[in-house]
Amino acid sequence: MDYYRDYQNQRRPGIVTTVLVAVISAILGGLIAVVLVPKVYPQNTIGTPGGNSVILHQGENPPLTGSSSTGDSPVVNISSTLSPAVVYIANFQYKGSIFGTGGMSEVAGGSGFIIDANNGYIVTNNHVVDGAEKLVISLADGRDVPGNLVGGDPRTDLAVVKISDTKNLKAVQLGDSNVLKVGESVVAIGNPGGKEFARSVTTGVVSATNRFLMLQGEASFNLIQTDAAINPGNSGGPLVNYNGQVVGINSAKQGAAGFEGMSFAIPISDAIPVIKQLIEKGYASHPALQINIDDRYTEQYASYKGWPTGCYVSKAQAGGAAQKAGIQAGDIVTAVNDAKITNSLELTHQLFKYKPGDKVKVTYFRGGQSYTVDVVLGEIRSE
Repeated sequence: MDYYRDYQNQRRPGIVTTVLVAVISAILGGLIAVVLVPKVYPQNTIGTPGGNSVILHQGENPPLTGSSSTGDSPVVNISSTLSPAVVYIANFQYKGSIFGTGGMSEVAGGSGFIIDANNGYIVTNNHVVDGAEKLVISLADGRDVPGNLVGGDPRTDLAVVKISDTKNLKAVQLGDSNVLKVGESVVAIGNPGGKEFARSVTTGVVSATNRFLMLQGEASFNLIQTDAAINPGNSGGPLVNYNGQVVGINSAKQGAAGFEGMSFAIPISDAIPVIKQLIEKGYASHPALQINIDDRYTEQYASYKGWPTGCYVSKAQAGGAAQKAGIQAGDIVTAVNDAKITNSLELTHQLFKYKPGDKVKVTYFRGGQSYTVDVVLGEIRSE
């Protein structure tokens, strides 16, 4: 399968879809402070006194603009309510300079959405802002304002950007992606093709949940599959339910010839712990075996040697979780808590169901035999 990230690459003429990249990772692993505010909006708050703080509106439905008495489709109200919170993010770098002048130019762009209007926090995909030496945020009211990267996490392909000019900003409300049903109607809002087509709205349904893609970054999650049209430039934009709540972050699509209507989003409920860590600490913490893996160990090579498929350990980091459990260089990790592992992305996918400090059973192959040991997971940071 050939999957692509759906961000706009400005280095070549036209719309160029780029191969998804972003590295293993996970969620969970920071302190989450939850504060319930009575009635209107239950709110999740993170931060320390005097430190970074963000309010994520969750729970009840947001007040949708417009009236159902007009006979309009729910999408009309969703669009008018959510679109003002969707932004275009331009990634400027010197290496994309034109005519060898050494100037800075826009090399990529994508979408994002405001989660905290008071503090100017915006969520997007890490690959949208990766390598940026300057970020420019285009708002719905026509303003172009500078953005600062609060934190990015390639292991989950999530990032948070902050803008200082918070005048008249509007934030989205977040939903619960854990209760999504297959067949449920959803709306995607973003910037396919770049700023020229800003805040385009497409509709579809949840085609499936718990999808796993062999893509670094997105492999950390069980993804939402949708047939809502997602195109280059939509990356980082919201996937919204018919209550007007953001339930996913549009991140990837099936790009192979002959495939249509196969797009994927990171579930918002899984993304929230990472987003909170990025805002509070500037990095995200994830569970790890603390080993180096040689991805040249393929299924074909394993078959040739008569060994099982799995992850070939090229190094067990000194004092790390794996080494403490007796795992060493040359071992082949084949399972975590009985879940079969055939490559590094599957290993990440399984590990990130846990958090640092959790104990898991790891099965590995050495010298013609399989062994199973208890491993207390270590910590790896996005910085």
